[in-house]
Amino acid sequence: MCRRFESCRGHRHYQHKQSIHDRFILAVVLHVVRKVYARTMTEAKSGRRNRRRGEVEELPSGALRVKVYAGEDALTGRRHYLRETVPAGPTAARDAERARARLLNQVDEGRNPRTKATVNQLMDRYLELLEVDAMTFKSYEGYIRNHIRPLLGRLPLSRLGGETLDSFYAILRTCRDHCNGRPYIEHRIDGPHDCNEKCRPHTCQPLAASSVRQVHFCLSGALKRAVRWRWIGVNPLSQAESPRATKHNPQPPTSVQAAAILTAAFADLPWGVLLWLAMTTGARRGELCALRWDLLDLDNAVLVIRTSIAQDGAKTWEKPTKTHQQRRIAIGDDTVGLLRTYRQRCEADARAVGTAIATTGRVFSPALDHTTWLKPNTVSQRYRRMCAKLGWDMHLHQLRHYSATELISAGVDPRTVAGRLGHGGGGSTTLRVYSAWVSEADQKAAGALNLRMPAPPFPLDLSASSAVRAATDSEPSSPYKHIAADLRGAIACGALRPGEPLPTVEQLKDRYQVSAGTANRAVAELKQAGLITASRGRRATVSATGEGLDADTV
Repeated sequence: MCRRFESCRGHRHYQHKQSIHDRFILAVVLHVVRKVYARTMTEAKSGRRNRRRGEVEELPSGALRVKVYAGEDALTGRRHYLRETVPAGPTAARDAERARARLLNQVDEGRNPRTKATVNQLMDRYLELLEVDAMTFKSYEGYIRNHIRPLLGRLPLSRLGGETLDSFYAILRTCRDHCNGRPYIEHRIDGPHDCNEKCRPHTCQPLAASSVRQVHFCLSGALKRAVRWRWIGVNPLSQAESPRATKHNPQPPTSVQAAAILTAAFADLPWGVLLWLAMTTGARRGELCALRWDLLDLDNAVLVIRTSIAQDGAKTWEKPTKTHQQRRIAIGDDTVGLLRTYRQRCEADARAVGTAIATTGRVFSPALDHTTWLKPNTVSQRYRRMCAKLGWDMHLHQLRHYSATELISAGVDPRTVAGRLGHGGGGSTTLRVYSAWVSEADQKAAGALNLRMPAPPFPLDLSASSAVRAATDSEPSSPYKHIAADLRGAIACGALRPGEPLPTVEQLKDRYQVSAGTANRAVAELKQAGLITASRGRRATVSATGEGLDADTV
């Protein structure tokens, strides 16, 4: 205010005009602020923000970096951008514009990855939502921890492509420890220690083909979910070559080996009965451990399998069967008689200590009241040790193969075999695994069909097929037939003359490494053929009819 001319009318007029102008400016500013604030709040409420799309910025190197906004990260909730760097050059600007258009199209069509998540983060989420059996989960987690995380874990999903996955599988097929050709020493323990002969140079060993397939299945399940969750737009496995399916090569024991295994096992009756059931029913080891007395219908010769025993370290638990279905298996008279004898033995042992077998007790149990089950790992380890003493490297699952191959070779329909084994797919698994034995049964069927066909109207040259048939017939298919064939040959060549005694059952057991039942069956076959004379309480001798036996018929 002018102090000198306080009463000046002009000064007062100027002051009044200035005040009006200031109020007008303030009103305009407030109006603009209100407009901007209202528009901002409206956009915020409607979820639309005025963000720039398709920015192109120049880097210090001269290259151009294209950045396109692609929404919020599905995992972290932060802003997610698609980026691509275009090398410097005379066409850099044009290439950057093409890259920008391509990225915008991906965003508009929903083909862009919605997150910067890595493979590790995907595997964490996949395992968190995976619903499988406990043992299957442990297996998957082991494959992910040992192979996927070390090689692919830190890689963003957006950078996972066909070439990367093909290289990943190639590393697994080269070395299971992912050494990349670097020499190093494999120490027996971690940390400071004194090295000995167990600390040796690393030797590359490829991961088994079946294990590579399992790793592929883990990746496939996780990446399919990532596509469904829109973490990625395209499944990179579709751009890679899937590992080849493994060819099944079951190696069941031969008939001679099976006889020797049973002979050694029946030194302990419960152990012998368990292996007998493994051979005759083809049940899995966990299913054998879970068998209950109340599920054995010996009057109708039926065995019911409902559950299985699983083991993880020292922990065991009962769970559904592998296919989550129960099955009823018919058993033969010999098996029924053996189980009755075993039951009587178990009842006698229980009475001796003043207890009784529980109604729902397990068939095979370390307890006298049969309230507990055997541990599957214990059964497998005992079988391996027993076979090692016999000079063979075998595992318990081969007895399941033995049951399947014997049934198929005998001409049993593969669908029936699949039902006994608990295979899914209506027999397709059985045909795939045991295709070689199915082919053999098919050849036998062709021979049976030939017997019912009318004779051709002209002579045939059967020399080659006769030689093949003779070679096939000369090899007995069962241990008792092998023993009987040897005894026939001894009678035919005169090594055993009429009236001379046959070797005793104990001698045949020791010589052929078979059970007493197998030796008795061989003797019974010779008796039925009239080659020997045998009666109760007397040793079998060669009959007079065996003197003229033609050696060509042996």
